[in-house]
Amino acid sequence: MPRIPDNDENKPPDNLDERLNRLRTKLNQVDNSRTSTDFSENSPENSGNKAGIAQGLRLSSEFIAGVVVGAGIGYLIDAFFGTSPFGLIIFLMLGFAAAVLNVMRAAGVVAESELHLKAVREMPKRQEDDTTDKGSQK
Repeated sequence: MPRIPDNDENKPPDNLDERLNRLRTKLNQVDNSRTSTDFSENSPENSGNKAGIAQGLRLSSEFIAGVVVGAGIGYLIDAFFGTSPFGLIIFLMLGFAAAVLNVMRAAGVVAESELHLKAVREMPKRQEDDTTDKGSQK
């Protein structure tokens, strides 16, 4: 087994207490600077947290609203037609599916429906056609 030579790097320092005190003062300075900036309202970390909380509340309220509306419609159908509990079960599942789709759309995971996108794409073409028709009629 090779022997490690005795050099200055392997020897313990003479002033361990002094080094420990310097390290403690540096750590206290860093800790004090962090606690003074962590709770300021204008810090970038805080604004990111607020935006995340706002988006979380929006997504959760959309999800809850979809499920509640589906259950409400199912309950009303059951009460009107006397088909209890089948209307509630079916519309609760439909409300759940609609809520998941709304949350995914709001989060940007799923794009808007293709019919809506097609109508939006054709709008400028229709406006151009209308202006060219007016110009040719004069």
